[in-house]
Amino acid sequence: MSKTVTIRLTEEEYILFAKAAEAVKRPISNLINYLARQKLEEDLFVDQIEMDEILGNQKLVESMRKGSKDAKLRKGVFVDV
Repeated sequence: MSKTVTIRLTEEEYILFAKAAEAVKRPISNLINYLARQKLEEDLFVDQIEMDEILGNQKLVESMRKGSKDAKLRKGVFVDV
C-alpha cells in the first residue's frame, strides 16, 4: 500500500523540481520519488563489482569478522566521529 509523505520546499526548490519534472515529462511527485529511490540505491547498497572486491580481500574480510565478533561481545570503545 502506498504512503503519502509531505515535504516543504522553498519557492526556488519547487521551481527547480517543476522545471526538471517538465523536462522529463513526469509529475513532480513521481520525479521526487524516482530521484529519492536512486539516491538511496546509490548510497545504501553496494554494487556487485564493489562487493566482489570487498569479498576478494581476505585481510579485510577477517578484520570485519573480528570487528563484528568484538562488537557482539561489547569489546572495544565506541568512537563518535
